[in-house]
Amino acid sequence: MTPAVRLAAALAATGLAALPSAAFAQLPQPVRAMIDAAIATGDEAKVRTVIEIARVTNPGDGAEIDAILAGFEQQQIAVKAAEAAAKTEAIRTAGLFQNWSGKGEFGAFRATGNTSNTGITAGLTAERQGIDWRHRLTGRIDFQRANGVTTREQFLARYEPNFNLSDHVYVYALGQYERDRFQGFSARYAVSGGIGYQVFNANDLKLSVKAGPAYRVTEFTDGRSESRIAGLIGVDFDWNITKRLTLTQDTNAVAETGGSAIAIIDSRNTTLDLVTGLNAAISSKLSARFSYAIEYDSNPPPGAVQTDTLSRVTLIYDF
Repeated sequence: MTPAVRLAAALAATGLAALPSAAFAQLPQPVRAMIDAAIATGDEAKVRTVIEIARVTNPGDGAEIDAILAGFEQQQIAVKAAEAAAKTEAIRTAGLFQNWSGKGEFGAFRATGNTSNTGITAGLTAERQGIDWRHRLTGRIDFQRANGVTTREQFLARYEPNFNLSDHVYVYALGQYERDRFQGFSARYAVSGGIGYQVFNANDLKLSVKAGPAYRVTEFTDGRSESRIAGLIGVDFDWNITKRLTLTQDTNAVAETGGSAIAIIDSRNTTLDLVTGLNAAISSKLSARFSYAIEYDSNPPPGAVQTDTLSRVTLIYDF
């Protein structure tokens, strides 16, 4: 939809009409034509520039020029309101598989701790943002195999829906699956639910915290199984240092720009997954990322060490 069409639709919807040309008969016709042409583009910066030029070159017609500007400002308000209403309606009526966006990640890693090797890493994050709801799906694979022997095999899958109670407060649910035989468990499941708070939500700085109870089941590689009540604490942080450089600490963002910090605590074992990342935009869709992860288990299985580190260098594609 062109600016002129949007303007006409907004005016029709709100009952506003363009001021008649006769009302500005004192303005020279070339000046009025120049102003009308700027208004037709819908570009506010361009309109204000032309208005200022007209004001300087026609000082005696200031009142009429001010009236034209006031009318344009009313029209802009109508256009923005109509576009916002249309966007809200499109979100409300969208189907289950509509309005999803995401990021795909692929690259290499270097691991130390329970294993010391280099391999490939891949991740995928998909998100659907609604009026009050947000759904986020995350998947990640780290894999390395040499001379017919697998030396790194880590899988993560996570689903988290959020519901906004207000501009700053939301509730969340979380379901997570992990597998890492080299850390000593063949499967680890966690579910959690709780409350979160959006501390900052500016274009260049976002910070939110969340906490709640959790229930975790761990199936160890030696055949044992444990289930425990736990607590979850998460921190999401995004800082756009420049237009092309972003630093984040994001709880559930495996393929997003940046990293994550999440802790699950129970009476016997504390698990910390901290990922710090730096993203550099290459184009509107492609970015390069360097991240450093620390995975900590206070009470690991026999034969495993408490801390693993993982450095990743990847390319991220937005879709």
